[in-house]
Amino acid sequence: MSLIDPHKVHLTGENSFLRLRARDDGPETTTCSHWRALLSPAGAGQVLFVKSDATGGAIRIFSDNVALVRWLQPIEDTVNRKLFADPGLPVVSARFSRSGDLNAGYSEIVESTDGKITLSWRDFGEPFLIRFEPNNPMTGAWGVFSCLVPARTASLNVAGKLASGATYPEALAGHPSSMSCVAWSETWLR
Repeated sequence: MSLIDPHKVHLTGENSFLRLRARDDGPETTTCSHWRALLSPAGAGQVLFVKSDATGGAIRIFSDNVALVRWLQPIEDTVNRKLFADPGLPVVSARFSRSGDLNAGYSEIVESTDGKITLSWRDFGEPFLIRFEPNNPMTGAWGVFSCLVPARTASLNVAGKLASGATYPEALAGHPSSMSCVAWSETWLR
């Protein structure tokens, strides 16, 4: 068995996600996908895809690298059911920062002319590693390796407006997890 994976690395970085519902069995009131690319065909950068009651139900995209947004949209087409895949969606230029840690709570902060957005995760479960080989039902043609840290509590604040709902437990490939996870050390390959 080779220690070298035969697939080509296309992206490495982070892809934390935050999803909220008014009740466990209800529809999502918030869906966020935050990317921090250290290496990709479109270069390094950060992107936040968001749809929430805190955005008035509008799909919004914030980034410091528009080419990265467009490169990621086909991946979002696979993992978020076409929600963020439309290449005609406008991109708002933004600055990104982060604060906290996995002990006290962790936040991703996005600032633009539209105001400040804060995604926060707290009360973490045990980290675990996912490994999806290419051509699977979860990520399609893409293979993914990632360290997921499930959060029992998550929130989204958009320019002072707190999104409604809560995050709930949700199994991932049969493993106990959450609708909201910090996803670090993530690599996408084919």
